[in-house]
Amino acid sequence: MPESEVPHRNVFTMPELPEVEITKRGVDAKFKGHTLRELTVRQPKLRWPVPQTVQACVGLPLVALARRSKYLLMDFGQHVLVVHLGMSGSLKIVSPQQPWDKHDHIQWLFDSDGSTGALRLNDPRRFGSVEYFEKRIETPADPYAHFGRFAALGPEPFSEAFQPESFYQSLRGRKLNIKTLLLSGKAVVGVGNIYACEALFRSQISPGRSASRVSRAQASLLYTSIVDVLSEAIERGGSTLRNFQAIDGELGHFQLHCDVYGRAGEKCKRCEGTIKRRVMGQRGTFYCPVCQK
Repeated sequence: MPESEVPHRNVFTMPELPEVEITKRGVDAKFKGHTLRELTVRQPKLRWPVPQTVQACVGLPLVALARRSKYLLMDFGQHVLVVHLGMSGSLKIVSPQQPWDKHDHIQWLFDSDGSTGALRLNDPRRFGSVEYFEKRIETPADPYAHFGRFAALGPEPFSEAFQPESFYQSLRGRKLNIKTLLLSGKAVVGVGNIYACEALFRSQISPGRSASRVSRAQASLLYTSIVDVLSEAIERGGSTLRNFQAIDGELGHFQLHCDVYGRAGEKCKRCEGTIKRRVMGQRGTFYCPVCQK
């Protein structure tokens, strides 16, 4: 059976780094270099109120797309929009004439005739956000660094700042369990629930293990597993469970290849143990109690 026809598991997740990266690439390919003609804010009451300053981008070309953790940055030169998809949001390309869905909240319309289509933010739970800030000329090396929500974020998993030894050092002295620390974004950003479960399984580390009790060798293996899992998720189009799809409507397939996530009660693929589910930090956690120590 083709992957696109395989039923998706009946579990819920929010868009994480792979899904945002895929969205970024889709917006970049479709709209980069095009001028924003109109920005319609149909529902400003998202996680944080959408400010009027977002209109400063109208009339300007979209010069770059970037991603920081789970934030998508739409760069219009001096002016930047920061989009977060929240728990249920997605960006989609529609015809400008297409009627608005009840959960469509914001629309970007590019070019004078709208020939490239419109980009809409759809967010049923309204936990997403669209914020605005201006670049600072004194930080040309990282023009987005001063945006307040980025201050406490850890390194990007595909950056030079994320290395096995520095990752290990970030775990030392931490009493939090390793799963919760990964989700916090302090040691590395973008490792959401599904990807944390998968990386810990590959590393044979129990999600309940204290971060301070992860050895240097285990941290090195976990480092590799994090990079590999996120890379594979991007290659497979992310994880489509109940909500996520790329801007062209394509569904992700990574969840069809999970070793533990969503497989509670099924046999472990490595040791023939039984996959368990427990709640940690208010998130469903899947693991094998036999081979994850």
